[in-house]
Amino acid sequence: MSTGVVAAIDCGTNSTRLLVTDGGGATLERLMRITRLGQGTDATGSLADSAVQRTLEVLREYRTIIDRHGAERVRMAATSAARDAANRSSFFAMAAEAVGTPPELLGGDDEARLSFQGATADLDPADGPFLVVDIGGGSTEFAVGTTEPEGVASTEMGCVRLTEKYLHHDPPAPEELSQVLSVARDWLDDVARDVPATLEARRLVGLAGTVTTIAAVELGLAAYDSTWIHHFVLTRAAAEDVFRTLATETRAQRAHNPGLEEARADVIVAGAAILVAVMRYFDYDECLVSERDILDGLAAGLRVTP
Repeated sequence: MSTGVVAAIDCGTNSTRLLVTDGGGATLERLMRITRLGQGTDATGSLADSAVQRTLEVLREYRTIIDRHGAERVRMAATSAARDAANRSSFFAMAAEAVGTPPELLGGDDEARLSFQGATADLDPADGPFLVVDIGGGSTEFAVGTTEPEGVASTEMGCVRLTEKYLHHDPPAPEELSQVLSVARDWLDDVARDVPATLEARRLVGLAGTVTTIAAVELGLAAYDSTWIHHFVLTRAAAEDVFRTLATETRAQRAHNPGLEEARADVIVAGAAILVAVMRYFDYDECLVSERDILDGLAAGLRVTP
């Protein structure tokens, strides 16, 4: 008998994530492991061997979990780090062997559309149009619309990429923070010019690990709890406060903040800077935090595939 169970894997620049859902779209398993696949990729143009091995280890773990749930279809996607890497074909071959299905290389616009689909599935269209912002490790995607994305944009700013390029002191020097914010504003100028509808959206929806981590820090969650995070309303004042706090702490100090995973402590400042820059630029007083994202978009596509 068909179970309708499907699984989606996102091989991102900073984390490798798994979603398993049943035939009705209910979540059976949602996992995240920080693997830093894109470590050094911006500088070298290749995936580091150690980063590939970390990611493959997690993919093998995920295959075991997928089998335990009896998933009938599996979809695996790779994003910014793989787009930038000259040796991605080698990684793709090993990833396919680990999971049993070949990875898809998503372009930035495809990533934005899938993120929009996942994030808006449980939102009331009356609250739209939405500006969906997916802050990743190597890139940040933007999609605007109500029930379908009317415009999308992908930028080469992400928490790992900007950390490696600009944040060299611990804690970051004031001029380094200013540079990250300036670079983010430049990218946002491009987004607003290329997709003018982003300036008219009524509600900001923030996705991925940077945004959910900032929400968890604001809430002071000793243990991550998606029921608190999903659809939490993060105010601009709170986002600014978390950014200021994290930016003035050392990495070791940052890691002690409830809600912040230790492995994310080195890149969270750049991620927070991107979120703050977005809220300032588009003049949003609040951001609706969503746990539903590109993984949900990938899984939804599997459920409707004959």
